[in-house]
Amino acid sequence: MKAICYYRVSTKRQGASGLGLLAQRETVSRHLAGVMPLAEYQEVESGRKSNRVELRKALAHCRRTNATLVIAKLDRLARSAHFLLTVLNSGIEVIFCDLPQVNGPQGKFLLTSMAAVAELEAGLISQRTRDALAACKARGQRLGARPGASPLSAYLREHGNKAGLQGKARAAKRRAEPWRDTLSELMAEGLSFNAVARTLNSRGERTPHGNSWSAMAVSRMAKRLGLTRAKEAA
Repeated sequence: MKAICYYRVSTKRQGASGLGLLAQRETVSRHLAGVMPLAEYQEVESGRKSNRVELRKALAHCRRTNATLVIAKLDRLARSAHFLLTVLNSGIEVIFCDLPQVNGPQGKFLLTSMAAVAELEAGLISQRTRDALAACKARGQRLGARPGASPLSAYLREHGNKAGLQGKARAAKRRAEPWRDTLSELMAEGLSFNAVARTLNSRGERTPHGNSWSAMAVSRMAKRLGLTRAKEAA
């Protein structure tokens, strides 16, 4: 497979530290399993913005070489369903390492739906923040005080953390959904979590995060999907 990699971080601080880019490179490297990419493009830009100079270069390179665009995670491409659909309809094959088995018309529908949910969550969080600011202002609270000193900070800590945890749980379930049929079949055979993990690893499968499977990873994913727990091997 001819591959061209695209990496994105949201802030200049992330780009300067290299931490976000390093994690993406490691994920892509595991997925490519020794295949050397033709080129790599990296960008510092918000996931909501569509003016992506480096992404345009990467897509053009893919067209010239008939290569596949490889991206570590879906949210590294976009948090806008419209923008994601534009890229998916560009005629370039795109692979997301956290969703390697999602492809074809059904895969496009699933990816677009996931991006739409992420876009909605981002909008709701932004709206809650604006509502909290307006409520504090209406009560005559002084805004901009040191962290932890104002009612606004307490409100955002309480409601923002709760919303963040709920959002992470929903995202984890979406990542697990493509594995429902595979895990159901293996667990229906009475395999333990350890045996399921060994089977997946022997097939060369990787978790949504690009890691090798473990009994704990299988157990957590089965719980997210509401699957009946496999019997532990004697």
